[in-house]
Amino acid sequence: MNLLLDTHVFLWFVIHSPRLSKAMYHQIETTSEVYISAASLWEVVIKIQLKKLSADPDELAANIADSGFQELSVSVRHALALKQLPLHHRDPFDRILLAQAHVEGLRLLTCDSNLKPYGPVCQMVS
Repeated sequence: MNLLLDTHVFLWFVIHSPRLSKAMYHQIETTSEVYISAASLWEVVIKIQLKKLSADPDELAANIADSGFQELSVSVRHALALKQLPLHHRDPFDRILLAQAHVEGLRLLTCDSNLKPYGPVCQMVS
């Protein structure tokens, strides 16, 4: 199954963080299609503006293509899919990523344990 990387997983991948195991790097690198949502860059820009993150959003955007990942735009279908998601978790960025994963038939790779109730659409980073 193809992957959608949660924002933090994408950031960790880009900086080669030890928070991702070798097995996770291998899975990401060998999955045929890996997606990064436009919502993740939106979240990053907001966190930079709030001084909660130090990063260059233009560099991160370039890293999407440089890493061989695919951009995933947020569509009306994604927004409407939010109606079907139970309110286990209220973070709007996580919810749109979940909706995108459902609509596009992707597995969301995350370490956010708050997303576990959403079931097999989420794969927890180990």
